[in-house]
Amino acid sequence: MSISNYLTIGALTFAMAMPLAARPGFAQTATPRTGTASTVAVDDSTLKDRVEAALKARPTLKDQNIDVDVANKVVTLTGYVQTAGRKTTAAQAAKVAGVTRVDNQLVVDAGKAKGVGTHVTDASKTAAHKTGDAAETVGAKTKDAASATGGAITDAMINTKIHAKMVDEATLKGSDVNVDVNNHVVTLKGTVVSQAGKARAEEIARTTDGVKSVSNMLTIGPKK
Repeated sequence: MSISNYLTIGALTFAMAMPLAARPGFAQTATPRTGTASTVAVDDSTLKDRVEAALKARPTLKDQNIDVDVANKVVTLTGYVQTAGRKTTAAQAAKVAGVTRVDNQLVVDAGKAKGVGTHVTDASKTAAHKTGDAAETVGAKTKDAASATGGAITDAMINTKIHAKMVDEATLKGSDVNVDVNNHVVTLKGTVVSQAGKARAEEIARTTDGVKSVSNMLTIGPKK
């Protein structure tokens, strides 16, 4: 066998051993990749949660009065903020992944924004409530002390005291005054001879221990 025959056999053997993709003239076909990550659609509810979380994460927006609404991936911000800078910050924070647009309808109004003012108001209400409770407790203790020392003042006791004071009152001479007491509320009816007598009768009733209020229905005229 000649040298040329050896070369021909060797070339054929090498060509058969080569991969098809490496052989000259072979058209390679791309194999589709598998396992490629696909884009997951985010619904409006999820976007709303993300926007609200983003707003809360901004220190200057934590106490602002901001409402978030999401429709078709468009965020609408409504409510009140204390400054224009916070309005801008809110719009920037709302632009989370998945949001296509932010409609910033926030109004700059320090009085209506929650901010520090609301916390002060709440604290004041709490303090006032506590003060009221304390005052009520003190009042109850005072009433209990009065009951313990002199007994509770009854309507009958009030009526008796008022009549006793009116008996020797000069401005009420010739008057016909009827005193009625119900739950410590005094009602004066009848006639007095002068305006001074009417005023004095009311003063006597009002300054009597245990009286809450006085209804003066007295008329000026001769004794009936």
